[in-house]
Amino acid sequence: MSKLSRTLRYYLLTLRDLLVSAGPIALLPVLLLGLAYWWLNPNPPREVTLATGPAQSAYERFGKAYAEALAREGITVHLLPSEGSAANLQLLAEGRADLGFVQGGTASAESADDDQALVSLGSLFVEPIWVFYRPSPASPEPAGSKLTLNSLVQLRGLRVNVGAPGTGVPALMNQMLQANGLDPAKLKLSHLPQTDAVVAFLGGELDVVVFASAPESAFVRMLLQTPGVQLMNFVQSEAYARRFPYLSPVTLPRGMVDLARDLPGRDLRLVASTTSLLAHEDTHPALQQLFAQQALRLHGSAGWFNRAREFPNLNHSELPLSREAERAYTEGPSILQRHLPFWLANLVQRMALALGVIVAIVLPLSRVIPPLYTFRVRSRVFRWYGRLRDIEGRFDRQEADAPSLLVELDEVEQQLSHIHLPLSYTDELYALRSHLQWVRRRLGGEPVADGPAGGPSLRDVSP
Repeated sequence: MSKLSRTLRYYLLTLRDLLVSAGPIALLPVLLLGLAYWWLNPNPPREVTLATGPAQSAYERFGKAYAEALAREGITVHLLPSEGSAANLQLLAEGRADLGFVQGGTASAESADDDQALVSLGSLFVEPIWVFYRPSPASPEPAGSKLTLNSLVQLRGLRVNVGAPGTGVPALMNQMLQANGLDPAKLKLSHLPQTDAVVAFLGGELDVVVFASAPESAFVRMLLQTPGVQLMNFVQSEAYARRFPYLSPVTLPRGMVDLARDLPGRDLRLVASTTSLLAHEDTHPALQQLFAQQALRLHGSAGWFNRAREFPNLNHSELPLSREAERAYTEGPSILQRHLPFWLANLVQRMALALGVIVAIVLPLSRVIPPLYTFRVRSRVFRWYGRLRDIEGRFDRQEADAPSLLVELDEVEQQLSHIHLPLSYTDELYALRSHLQWVRRRLGGEPVADGPAGGPSLRDVSP
């Protein structure tokens, strides 16, 4: 065998002993890491359902924007159309949706089901109450007079559509009408869906249509620019906001709709609720964080009723706030998320604490690896000392004659020739062979000292 082969063999032998000694301890962190991964479930599901709203609504538009944004992170967002805010709350309660857009005033902490606890990912945008009317309605107004709405009290006798069941508008309007001393049951209220209501309104079958929607709604933008259609000016907007905590006074600036045509021709005061993104409390934390981060991008720019970076925010929340959303809004993306794919950054962040605990457990245990390694290597040598002691003891007790014991000693010596140790422990093997020759001389009747080369005798040798 060449010198290189012998050297390689010794290195491989050392590596084998080291692996066998450290194996159980090296396997422990792998098992703990697997257990932590199973327990923490750091990676979010690849599919999620988002309850949106009716066709051509702002909810539908934003739902498509979220689906497109999360698709880039490998998450498929299934959009679930609905009648609106109240229907979305019902879909969340039934477990048919994981997240949903819900208008302020629709949900409250008192009405939340304990078994279906919901959290808010923050307020995303305002939804003004748009009260569109025809200045010349088919109503008991005096002939030739023009109607100008600036109070809900003026809705007496008018044909008013307040939204379809399932939206948040009927309940909201009922509260506002009652605050004005009006009994909704005595008014000419209808509950048509948005599309049907707009068609009936433009066809003269309705005098007033009420929407609660973001200005991104196609119907809102269309009616704002339709000749012969006016928007009610809420002159009491501050009073409504003080009376209803989920409402805020907002102003539609002059020329905001169309600067060239100067639409509207004056500042209009409105009242608005804020729309929040709600999720189940047990929705995966990474998904909550990802939706909140996308909300910053989708709703952070300036709009008709807000300046840049006013939304999303943690105000006007009727439900408990998601801790993941709070972290996303206050701290922003982590350093890892700025440089790594979301799934990888999320995995590292959520496993970091578990890794720290595992290191704290494994690090002290790793100190036993060198003693284990030493014991394993030396045990190949020291286990033969028992055989030598036995041979020497039988010789002293005269239980066997010297020739038969020498034959046994030859067998031991032959077996020792097959023992291989790492180079740093070969002195142990040579010491064993020296003791074997010492026993051989003693069995042969030769004078010997107390131990080989003046060292200890076999009676003093212990592993």
